[in-house]
Amino acid sequence: MSRATILVVDDEPAIHRFLKPSLTAEGYAVLQAANGAEGLRLATTSAPDALVLDLGLPDIDGLVVIERLRLHSDVPIVVLSARDRESEKIRALDLGADDYVEKPFGIGELMARLRAALRHRQKAASAGPFQAGDLSLDLEARVVRKGEAEVRLTRRELALLTVLFQNLGKVVTHRTLLREVWGKANEHDTQYLRVYIGHLRQKLEDDPSAPRRVLTEPGVGYRLV
Repeated sequence: MSRATILVVDDEPAIHRFLKPSLTAEGYAVLQAANGAEGLRLATTSAPDALVLDLGLPDIDGLVVIERLRLHSDVPIVVLSARDRESEKIRALDLGADDYVEKPFGIGELMARLRAALRHRQKAASAGPFQAGDLSLDLEARVVRKGEAEVRLTRRELALLTVLFQNLGKVVTHRTLLREVWGKANEHDTQYLRVYIGHLRQKLEDDPSAPRRVLTEPGVGYRLV
């Protein structure tokens, strides 16, 4: 991961001047693009390990860039944008972005989100059991453990946890979770989701009233960390 290549797609020269030395100091190689067309070209020809993508590009909207990339690539995408409306975040995540950081931003937060996105890609490529701290999921055996203790989940709870594990560290929108677990016809029934997230927290959290594993992204979805 320390030698991963990050493609930064942003039309603000100040962002490039700030991000390139910061990413380089973390051990990343850096590619830069000032518009969507150049970003798509570099993403295709240079095969970066992750993208940092602005939505407000001068030629192609960043949402369109995500949509086009997802036709052929699963490269992790961390959106970095001044657009702060929940609808914009949800649209970006539903199109396939891995995470969303608002401008102005802290470099520490952005680096943490990048590391999580890269870990998610590595985990998705691995065949072993899922692991998050002392929480593990053996999907083949359908066994969940918290430390050494097995946790009994219902079929629906296990399906929900599986989707969260498959997107470890990534925000998964309400609609995506509902579609994957309950089916497309129920993708707007958020009450189902709140109830079952509550069930998971009761079984997986040390203190369900102050969750540290299954986190809420207000108005957007949930994240397993």
